[in-house]
Amino acid sequence: MLQFQTVSPEEMQENPFRLIGKDWMLVTAGTPDSYNTMTASWGGVGVLWNKNVCFVFIRPSRYTYEFIEQNDLLTLSFFEEQYRNALKICGSKSGREIDKAKVCALTSFVTDAQGISFEEARLVLTCKKLYACDLTPDACLDPSILQNYQNGDFHRMYVCEIINAVQK
Repeated sequence: MLQFQTVSPEEMQENPFRLIGKDWMLVTAGTPDSYNTMTASWGGVGVLWNKNVCFVFIRPSRYTYEFIEQNDLLTLSFFEEQYRNALKICGSKSGREIDKAKVCALTSFVTDAQGISFEEARLVLTCKKLYACDLTPDACLDPSILQNYQNGDFHRMYVCEIINAVQK
């Protein structure tokens, strides 16, 4: 597949705090003919239920939410710094209004595990949804968390098994 090599999640040398929180990622779901992607900087990776997992948070108001709800798979794609502007666009523009891949000159492809990602990525995790739950105000043990939800648009958390990882 392109110039990617399959790696096990345990072999990845990347720092997840930097990858997700600082470098950001594209969360993508759908089919080759109909998909959407969005930038995210909240999430994580770890082990749960004896599986290598990731967890991501998506607001129901986001267009990508519809694609994640309708599909079993999603991908997390990580890029070099030269793609920062593309990530900014994918995080600030809606796929309802523009073709983000076209505007950002990103080339979509189907991963070996049948997820949708982009050839320009340097690391791609293809993930299968295992669990979803909605964040709620009454579950916030630290009231300062509510500052992130002044408009009431609480995230849905998805826990997903990492079924394939590829990197350049």
